[in-house]
Amino acid sequence: MSDYKVWPVGQLPKEFQRPELDQIKEKGYEWNDPRDVVEIFEKKVAEFAGAKYGIAVDSCSHALFLALQYVKRHLPKEEGTSVKKLGGIGTHGGVWKKIQEVKTVPCPTIKIPKYTYVSVPMQIKHAGFEYQFKDIKWNGVYQLKPFNIFDGATRWTRGMYKGGLHCLSFQIKKRVPIGRGGMILTDSLREANYLRKIRYDGRDLDIPYMNDDFEYMGWHYYMTPEDAARGILLMDEIPSENEDTGGWENYSDLSEKVIFNE
Repeated sequence: MSDYKVWPVGQLPKEFQRPELDQIKEKGYEWNDPRDVVEIFEKKVAEFAGAKYGIAVDSCSHALFLALQYVKRHLPKEEGTSVKKLGGIGTHGGVWKKIQEVKTVPCPTIKIPKYTYVSVPMQIKHAGFEYQFKDIKWNGVYQLKPFNIFDGATRWTRGMYKGGLHCLSFQIKKRVPIGRGGMILTDSLREANYLRKIRYDGRDLDIPYMNDDFEYMGWHYYMTPEDAARGILLMDEIPSENEDTGGWENYSDLSEKVIFNE
């Protein structure tokens, strides 16, 4: 991490500070920069799940959104040529020129269970895709087909990662109830590096802010160090093997909702 001044406008009085950062130090976790705590949590979750990398964000909904941004960026392109008229009016004058064009293949429609949380089709729409509800019975995790993206909000058990971009939730009703938070698991370093930047306004946290050229347009979806520390504390108290906390039977039929039929 680059040098980071934790309290740029003065030290917050101890009684107003959240306790989690001190609590994990008391338990033997070592950190200097508070942002190191987020990395500790990411590595801890990734190891638990069986993935190589974890990217902590502020909610599972935003984890899905960012995963969709990654696949959208890497949709296949198709090249072709067209003939265009440059200059001139009507049929007279001007120059005809062959133009090389690169077009993105139209975004595929994403198929999701009709029994899921309301934010899922909303995030799909916000990401620039269309969705189609399917009558899918699921528990713990399901795929956003045809993409290798998985909504695993209600599953928390050792070795749960099976590949792709697997999104987790740390909402208050989940096994690791931070209160708010999410994570994207992946085995791809390229995916991880891109997602780490776009979750935090396109920033590279290894570069001082004033020197960063901001490689990508990003979003303000990062997890705070205090929330990451709370996640670490909770993980240390939670069993490794757990039943799923939800499935299709826990959600209403979104295909019947007015908002999704306009």
